[in-house]
Amino acid sequence: MTKEKRERLEIIYDILRIIVSHGNSILPTPLLRFSNLSTQNFNRYMNELIEKGFVREIYDEEGRRYYTLTDKGFKFLEKYQKIRELIEEFGL
Repeated sequence: MTKEKRERLEIIYDILRIIVSHGNSILPTPLLRFSNLSTQNFNRYMNELIEKGFVREIYDEEGRRYYTLTDKGFKFLEKYQKIRELIEEFGL
């Protein structure tokens, strides 16, 4: 696995984990802040995660946008965590 690919997957994992850690509902601005990405990179990742069905946008009655994980997003988190544990277990 290339370093770039690993970093990309780590960023995706971090974004999904942040959403879950906030009760599976977070506004874009705090998510951007917690993810430590530039606005441009954040928007690129979020567009990809929405397109691939990991995250969905929902709106409250006042029109505020929130991000939540889909079942696919939860499944990615679960499987990615298993991969991380496997890598640690073998000292890779």
